[in-house]
Amino acid sequence: MAVILPIFISVLVVILGAYLLFDRRMRRSDLDSIKSRLLGNSNSKNKKKKQAAPALIETDTDKKNRIVEAVLRRFQLGTRMQSILEQSGLRWRVATLARLALIALLAGFLLAWYLLPPPLNQVAFLTGPLFGVLPVLYVLRKKRKRIEKFEGQFPEGLEFVARAMRAGHAFSVSLEMLHREFDDPLASEFHRTFDEQNLGLPLDVALEKLAGRMPLLDVQFFVSAVLLQKRTGGNLAEVLEKLALLIRERFKLRGRIRAISAHGRMTGTVLSAIPVAVGGIMFYVNPQYVLFFIHDSTGHLMLGAAIGLQMLGYAFIKKIVSIEV
Repeated sequence: MAVILPIFISVLVVILGAYLLFDRRMRRSDLDSIKSRLLGNSNSKNKKKKQAAPALIETDTDKKNRIVEAVLRRFQLGTRMQSILEQSGLRWRVATLARLALIALLAGFLLAWYLLPPPLNQVAFLTGPLFGVLPVLYVLRKKRKRIEKFEGQFPEGLEFVARAMRAGHAFSVSLEMLHREFDDPLASEFHRTFDEQNLGLPLDVALEKLAGRMPLLDVQFFVSAVLLQKRTGGNLAEVLEKLALLIRERFKLRGRIRAISAHGRMTGTVLSAIPVAVGGIMFYVNPQYVLFFIHDSTGHLMLGAAIGLQMLGYAFIKKIVSIEV
């Protein structure tokens, strides 16, 4: 065991280093190719590629990502993962996220398989998928944090747009001014909407794309108000001010509800953590008592039923204390 561990760590480091160097080299070659096309100074090696009329900017489905993209399309995950990456604000490709998940899965499996003794190394079939989900959970966490930050900035942004329109600016100009006055993610999202509309995309389509990138009910209200005012007329500044006031009142009500339901959420967390803590203590005090759940087939069924019921109980408690406003 003392010899296997350094060898395993060395091999893992070499594999990760080779992957990072290869990915960096491929990105650099892609950048050089795009620059040469934009500047029109491609060398003689690219003459054959010019005859084939290549695209100015390659999409994510290039050669090195073709296999990963095919697998994701087979399971209909590519579009969903791309949407999540856009909402998280990370400049990752879908294939990059898929490769990171695969590397984490293999690392979790190999660590548990070689570091644990033979009876317990079967846990590798559980730790592998758990490690593989970590990159996806990181992206989902970044998405949730970014949407929460956008939601907190949104009322103030609506009031800014309303004040700018009262001062005589057009709606599109107000969106561009909002980009200069606020921080991300509100500034980047509205700047993207302004750029799309400025480059010829209809305003209703640009706003609908904003609502798709930010799946919030408040954004849906904002888009509906702007489109309705565009078709029927009216005082859009007043509508935006009232919408901002409504969102602020919803924030206050949500804070009160979270304060009232804090006891229930803490109860669910404690009740879910107690069995795990007791199992760890029992494994340390009396390992033979706990090994029954690993060696015996009846113990497998009991352990699976206990985990399932624990997760079901936590889901029930979470559903009770989760109140949407």
